[in-house]
Amino acid sequence: MSNSRNLRDSDIQKKIDHEIRMRDGACKLLAACSQRDQALEAAKSLQTCSTRIMTYMSELQRMKEAQVMQNVPRRSSDAGPLDERMPCKGKVAISDLRIPLMWKDTEYFKNKGELHRCAVFCLLQLGGEIFDTDMVIVDRTLTDICFDNTIVFNEASPGFELRVELYSCCSEDDYSAGSTPRKLASKLSSSLGRSAGKKLRAAMDPGQCSLVSNGGAAPFLLPVPAVPGPKYHLLAHTTLSLSHVQDNFRTHDLTISGNEECSYWLPLYGSVCCRLVAQPRCMTQQMMSGCLKVKQCGGDPQSWTKVYAVLKGTSLFCYQQQEDVEANVEPAFTIGINKETRIRASEKDPHSKAQNICVSNQFGGEEVTHTLTTESREDTHRWMEAFWQHFYDMSQWKQCCDDLMKIELPSPRKPAPITPKQGSLYHEMGNLFN
Repeated sequence: MSNSRNLRDSDIQKKIDHEIRMRDGACKLLAACSQRDQALEAAKSLQTCSTRIMTYMSELQRMKEAQVMQNVPRRSSDAGPLDERMPCKGKVAISDLRIPLMWKDTEYFKNKGELHRCAVFCLLQLGGEIFDTDMVIVDRTLTDICFDNTIVFNEASPGFELRVELYSCCSEDDYSAGSTPRKLASKLSSSLGRSAGKKLRAAMDPGQCSLVSNGGAAPFLLPVPAVPGPKYHLLAHTTLSLSHVQDNFRTHDLTISGNEECSYWLPLYGSVCCRLVAQPRCMTQQMMSGCLKVKQCGGDPQSWTKVYAVLKGTSLFCYQQQEDVEANVEPAFTIGINKETRIRASEKDPHSKAQNICVSNQFGGEEVTHTLTTESREDTHRWMEAFWQHFYDMSQWKQCCDDLMKIELPSPRKPAPITPKQGSLYHEMGNLFN
């Protein structure tokens, strides 16, 4: 158990170290940018990295606190139930984000007034997973902010909370002077002398924004220094949960931050439309499999059918042989397993080691029962446990287990051709340092 905790701690620490390096790189890129779009993308990366670092550090702190609490001796009265089931994990996907705008009539229809333009993107967080959308430039010619990304979280629990944050930055400022402070520092360093100038350059270097040693203990994370260039601000946010999941588009309320006096302000309508779906693992993976004998109620008492059964989703798939599963052959028949299904175990014969499992479903007002027979009591116990866990997973994931929801991933885009006339950020940096 301690080894697994250490591995998780190590994994999170590696994520933190990676994001710190990415953040340092974003700081340097932002200071070197001479074009608006480059600066906005660099500032977006800086915001994303900083958010991930804080999230990972909070997760690491929670894990350490949990370890401490586990080592604290507890009274017997404090102990919880010994058999405490945990629901299966699953995938949660959000796509087709649409945020309507509410421009004034004079701005949108008559195209009058000062043209206000902002760069926006979304950060989406579920547990320790954080993703960002593409950046979109918004002005009064748009009626909706549209993000075409499909974002999938792979380790969601049924009690998940998906936080959606909309960040905005005024894109009308001139960012061509992003490297001015560094040039100024170089000029001042020659005037102040070698020692003082070195300290000044170090203080103004955006790369010096990572970790400081703490005498062998956990390092301190210094805040991101003030880097010249654009800065994103939280404009709106909302939190989505299992109750919002539906295999369709739905509208959700947004909490708006800021006001019309802010440079990053946009006239949001106060809602967001999206498609939020979930795929619990009990709906997509085999939860139990093995050989069974099956008999339908009302049939010949001696007519047992030997099958290879697979418990998955809302069915018990019954194949003629195990090889049919691997060959994707259609099952011989299926038995419905849903929230209304009733399962019970009963003795087949007092002199036999085997047991029966009765599976009952309602069809058209009539009860249809299938009887399953295993080879031993141990097999019966394993199947019964699998059924109870399956029912528990369904009860926790609720509407997500009625039918399998589809996660639609967009087809990969073709890379845009690079035009030498535009130049790249690396060319800009090369010119800067030369």
